[in-house]
Amino acid sequence: MLKVAICGGSGYTGSELIRLLLSHPRVEIAAITSEKSAGKPVYSLFPHLRNILSLSFESLNKEKLLKKADLFFLALPHGASQDTVAFFVRHGKRVIDLSADYRLKDPKTYQAWYGCEHVYPHILKKAVYGLPELYRRKIKKATVVANPGCYPTAAALAIVPALKAGIIKMDSIVIDSKSGTSGAGRKADTAYNFCEINESFRAYGVGTHRHTPEIEQILSDMVRQQVTVNFTPHLLPLNRGILTTVYCKLNRKVSLEEIINLYKKTYKKEFFIRIYDDGTLPDVRNVRGTNFCDIGLKVVERTNTLVVVSAIDNLVKGASGQAVQNMNIMMGFEETEALKDISPLP
Repeated sequence: MLKVAICGGSGYTGSELIRLLLSHPRVEIAAITSEKSAGKPVYSLFPHLRNILSLSFESLNKEKLLKKADLFFLALPHGASQDTVAFFVRHGKRVIDLSADYRLKDPKTYQAWYGCEHVYPHILKKAVYGLPELYRRKIKKATVVANPGCYPTAAALAIVPALKAGIIKMDSIVIDSKSGTSGAGRKADTAYNFCEINESFRAYGVGTHRHTPEIEQILSDMVRQQVTVNFTPHLLPLNRGILTTVYCKLNRKVSLEEIINLYKKTYKKEFFIRIYDDGTLPDVRNVRGTNFCDIGLKVVERTNTLVVVSAIDNLVKGASGQAVQNMNIMMGFEETEALKDISPLP
């Protein structure tokens, strides 16, 4: 039985990790940390876990936690994971970091977009980006996995097949994403109050969102040359889910049938990616609470444009579900364990 600890377990991603790991037959949750809720039963914050989980939150005492777990999920704020990851790695533990601290391979890029210095470049260098459908082989051998951001997951999976096939112009990629409010985290902020969000729909972080360099890093790595994108996120009055629409100029005439076949061939072995047939586009409702990424495609012949629409649950495939998927790969478990039998939430 693999003993795991969740550091930063009082947020939405922590809650999802608990939900998924409780159904994993090979895993025992040994500890859950929260500085604000230390000493309180986990069910006091998440009442649905009463009579299901008897653990209490504890402070993030790294020395104490070393003795409790072999693999650590870090759901800490950006900037707060650097030291904790380094500590556990030094002591021979495996870590899956859900923050952005180990995603960007260039420390200067990280500092430019996140406003703080990366003080562990040697660990950053060996951290593996945890998008299984693209980096599975490296994840298998990894000690540190940088779990991807939710927007980059939805965007990269939508774009990569067309990009690698060379059918789109690399300087024409426009990514338009819409996310539920849980993507902002579980915090008190006037901008995310019900009355501010309900019956509202707005863009934010236009040209400045921190996931932009992460998206560009993945795409550039796939084709071994620099790819630059236009990325605009939007806030939807939903609890969870991301719908991403990508617009790319085709560099030659390609039929929709050819492109659908390309995507199906690319992802034919990927259980968690579902390619829709002609005329059908995904809906966030159908991935809510699951680890699936649904992808639909259209060709606008009048403008010679490929339109790709992807849908994920930002808390599952965009965060905690992908983290569990990465854990399964790292530990040699069946990749779909604790993820395969999850039905969409109502």
